[in-house]
Amino acid sequence: MDEKSLKTSLWQRIAIITAAVVLIGGTLLTYVAVVLSNPNDNSNEEYINQLSAEYTAKGQEMEARATVLSDKYFQDFIGYKSQVKSYNSANANAAGLKIDDLKAGTGKTLAEGDTDYMAYYIGWCADGSIFSSSFNDDDNPTSLGIPMIGSSSMIEGWLQGIVGMKLGGVRQLTISGELAYGDTQELCGGYNSPLKFVVWALEKDEEMAKLNDELYLIRLQLSYAVYGSEI
Repeated sequence: MDEKSLKTSLWQRIAIITAAVVLIGGTLLTYVAVVLSNPNDNSNEEYINQLSAEYTAKGQEMEARATVLSDKYFQDFIGYKSQVKSYNSANANAAGLKIDDLKAGTGKTLAEGDTDYMAYYIGWCADGSIFSSSFNDDDNPTSLGIPMIGSSSMIEGWLQGIVGMKLGGVRQLTISGELAYGDTQELCGGYNSPLKFVVWALEKDEEMAKLNDELYLIRLQLSYAVYGSEI
């Protein structure tokens, strides 16, 4: 098999689960894209094929677990889609960070820097358009995808906004552009755009967390196979 055929086959396999792993974080998908487009791939083809097959299989396991969790949580979370409404962009930017608790939780309280949770969320722009969510379809959702696993790489407004939440609680965050993506990323029609989120923070599902860790390990193995180091 030549190099071009290897890359095409690998990309096709990874593409199958792209939608499933997107909530884990953009870093992972960006990483995979870089690996697959590397023009200087001198790694063992059979080993990369093996890793790509493992990656696909692990993604399918995550999809299956996500379906179980969706069956448990979807009906409760879909009601919060009614919170998605347009808002004043200038006022939101001026406010910095605004927190509204929609439902009080009964679990442990999240502290600053805490990543020991999972979350379903809806994120939308000032015009009321959803830019990202845990739903399988932003307009007519019928299920939830893979929950977001707590991460320290979230935007600052999210990291500050979840502090003090009790697991099981639902919180609406209004985040200024400065505490969101600032001038580093264009979103919602421009830079420095304020964002709103509904966040449902839950106790981390151990099986999903384990699958997430295993997928991360495969990512590292792919990195070392292609580059000889982590990227």
